[in-house]
Amino acid sequence: MKPSTVPASTPSLRQSSGRYLQTKWKGLIIAVPYLWLVLFFLIPFFIVIKISLAESIIASPPFSSLLNWTEDGALQLSLLFDNYAYLWEDELYYKTYLNSIKVAFICTLICLFIGYPMAYGIVRATPTQRNILLILVILPFWTSFLLRVYAWMGILADQGTLNNLLIWFGLIDEPIRMLYTPFAVYLGIIYSYLPFMILPLYANIEKLDMNLLEAAAALGAKPLITFLTVTLPMTLPGIIAGSLLVFIPATGEYVIPDLLGGGNSFMIGKLLYSEFNNNHDWPVAAAVAVALLILLVLPMMLYQNVQARQVGVKT
Repeated sequence: MKPSTVPASTPSLRQSSGRYLQTKWKGLIIAVPYLWLVLFFLIPFFIVIKISLAESIIASPPFSSLLNWTEDGALQLSLLFDNYAYLWEDELYYKTYLNSIKVAFICTLICLFIGYPMAYGIVRATPTQRNILLILVILPFWTSFLLRVYAWMGILADQGTLNNLLIWFGLIDEPIRMLYTPFAVYLGIIYSYLPFMILPLYANIEKLDMNLLEAAAALGAKPLITFLTVTLPMTLPGIIAGSLLVFIPATGEYVIPDLLGGGNSFMIGKLLYSEFNNNHDWPVAAAVAVALLILLVLPMMLYQNVQARQVGVKT
């Protein structure tokens, strides 16, 4: 009598079943963020596009419908592109766009010049000092963003903390006008978004192989040449990521220009608020928002292109 044997196909069936379940779980995990993007980004984005193609009317909601029934009983689609043309005809809008881009760009550069040495110093510190420094960088996030902006209003006011200190030290005789100026807006944005520059740079610099720097020094390269030829190119992904994290939200910033800049700083976020709440012109406001989103997508696409090229070079 022959001994009973286990069919040879059993292990392969188990492996196939395991791979199938693993694939199903991966698909489920990937589907969750896609579902989140569809619900909270794509659908609201299409709603905003719909409003931007409508006509402003006195009603609730204050815009016309895109689909209307004609007298003949046919369904008519009415798309109005005049709202986008209006953005280029009125100089207020494109000047506000240019001012927002200018402020965001300058703040991004300053954050980079301040954040890069700070991130590099944190990486080169001892483990204990590194943890303390990282906590100090993250510490402002433990306080409400609005409260921090209000605190700067108290610091920069004519009778605020900074002016009182300068007078007490004898550096000035009368208060300097700092609040409700472009200087206050720049200072508020740089202070608020500096951690967003430091943290990506720190994560990127930490992965840098310090043996490369020692090898460059051993070959006679000066510190500046080593930085420009070794450190800077290898930390370029961190620079791009940090710059995007600062530039994109700074372009659409509303709270800081409104509170610290007053009426002297008009950026795109404040323009959006004015169109929605003061003028009640939702279609034009929606067109402004769509144009801003398209404007911000361009640097993101550039960043993705740079990343794809780097991955292609490595592979």
